[in-house]
Amino acid sequence: MSYYDNSPLHARIGDSTLARRLSGAIQGEAVRLVKAKTVDAMALADCEVVLEGYVDPRDRRYETLESEEAGVQGRYHFHPEWAGYMGKAYKAPTFHVTAVTMREPTSKPIVFALGVHMLDDHNIDTTVRESAMFELCERMQPGIIQDCVIPFCMTDWGGAVIQVKKRNRIDEGWQRNFMAAILATSQGLRLCIAVSEDTDPYDMDDVMWCMTTRVNPHTDILNPLPGGRGQTFMPAERMTAGDREWTASNTRFEGGMGIDCTVPFGFESDFLRPVYPIEKVDPTDFFTDDQLANTKARMKGWVQSLAKYGR
Repeated sequence: MSYYDNSPLHARIGDSTLARRLSGAIQGEAVRLVKAKTVDAMALADCEVVLEGYVDPRDRRYETLESEEAGVQGRYHFHPEWAGYMGKAYKAPTFHVTAVTMREPTSKPIVFALGVHMLDDHNIDTTVRESAMFELCERMQPGIIQDCVIPFCMTDWGGAVIQVKKRNRIDEGWQRNFMAAILATSQGLRLCIAVSEDTDPYDMDDVMWCMTTRVNPHTDILNPLPGGRGQTFMPAERMTAGDREWTASNTRFEGGMGIDCTVPFGFESDFLRPVYPIEKVDPTDFFTDDQLANTKARMKGWVQSLAKYGR
């Protein structure tokens, strides 16, 4: 099948078409497909295991026996969730399996157990989300957004750090528009942090330092979407249901928060980070070549960090 095939089949499988195109672009050739045996759909020809079947939206069943016996949703544990907590069991549409196909045993299949909130799935998921957030900010006001990062500690959907560069006084405030837009368009995101260009958004120590030294708790912590729609994966939000079932209809979502850790435009000199002009010192005036080589081997990376961050 052509990599650029625009047949009606592609319209039915929706987002998987984009995923296949991205995969094909990365590997340099089209992703091979094969017709399923029992349903009108295509499957990945090189997939290790394929479950064929259909979902009956009217056939809703409890996900665990414990929740079924109690007749309660959102109370009993089911499986780990991306937020880092055990997910709860709910009533969900049932998937009816009609066939299980797999590769020939001689092909030595690789069965990879994908965990919840592991580095592998985190990197796959967040790469797309980071790009979408960056593009959103760039379209709102070009040239200000410099980077967007979803650190592992913020879970796949839970938070994001954006880096901005204010070119003039008119750019002041756009970082807050960006955070409000990201929180509004990313359901489940509860924390968005904005930092300036002198902060490494990939270094959570650096980000936390900015939160400690640059944030006014009265003016820089925002709740732009009180009551905005969230997700029931967060216990802090599910607790608002009280004694009722922990379902979306019983949960009061708080819309997330934005923290502005950026340097106010015009006050850059007041927030100047420590600088050590080590390039003006000639170490050979004080040490031998062997001593310098030994020092460099023992302190790899530390001098650069000291020069850049002052610590």
